Amino acid sequence: MIKRTLYFGNPAYLKTVNEQLVIERPDSTESKSEPIEDLGLVILDHQQITITQALIAKLLANNTAVITCNQTHHPTGLLMNLDGNTLQSQKFQAQIGASVPLKKQLWQQTVEAKINNQAVLLQMERMDNRILLKYAREVKSGDSDNCEAKAAAYYWKNIFPEFLIFKREREGGPPNNLLNYGYAILRASVARSLVASGLLPTLGIHHRNQYNAYCLADDIMEPYRPFADKVVCDIIRMNGRFLEMTPNMKKQLLGIPAMDVNIDGQKSPMMNAIQRTTASLAKCFEGETRKIIYPELPLAH
Repeated sequence: MIKRTLYFGNPAYLKTVNEQLVIERPDSTESKSEPIEDLGLVILDHQQITITQALIAKLLANNTAVITCNQTHHPTGLLMNLDGNTLQSQKFQAQIGASVPLKKQLWQQTVEAKINNQAVLLQMERMDNRILLKYAREVKSGDSDNCEAKAAAYYWKNIFPEFLIFKREREGGPPNNLLNYGYAILRASVARSLVASGLLPTLGIHHRNQYNAYCLADDIMEPYRPFADKVVCDIIRMNGRFLEMTPNMKKQLLGIPAMDVNIDGQKSPMMNAIQRTTASLAKCFEGETRKIIYPELPLAH
């Protein structure tokens, strides 16, 4: 079953009764409840939300990722379970002991999958994607020729309409705000799946940053980014230049974990696909396989 995303954008008091998340609102005498076992992500996006410690403990025990947002409504915090797998210690050891050649091969597969998905999205947006297909074929172990950066330069120049004069910068103008929001949802989804697969989200196969607690999540989400980019392309198509975040745009971005993807020859909701990806990565670290299973962006017909 696909895990659900719950978004709270208004004042609320959140508590737990009988394995349920109970929602009380100041403007209503009635409370609502949701089964905690159904939840994958909970997003807290209002300064007047109160959440009990008992509920936080139950959410984490269920491996639900809790995302907090700042006053500008951008996700800034991620609360995760520290003990998400029964064989955690054994899997940690395998991950820590992974050889450099293995990590370089895994990064090669990751970059290749990302560029191929970027190429599909360019094709969907009726842009020439041949150079990206060429870069995808040329990715070497560890991406020693930096095909990812070359592909990114072409991709960001061509993916959005010319009138936006777009430059990909985290603090840049729209639609950077939409991309950042979509990527934050993706990152949390990948991080919770890594924990569920018994892996340390901190230890990346490529990304290394002493200030980043989610290097591995940032690595593994790379081939999933074009799915978030597709949602942003759809939003631009409907809104043109008017890209300051609206509740409707937020709703579309919050739907990313439920998007359909193609993975290993099957159609699957993204949240389930991410679990397949992280489980395959754990098997790579344990020596059972040398291939990560990544999704393919399905071409719209």
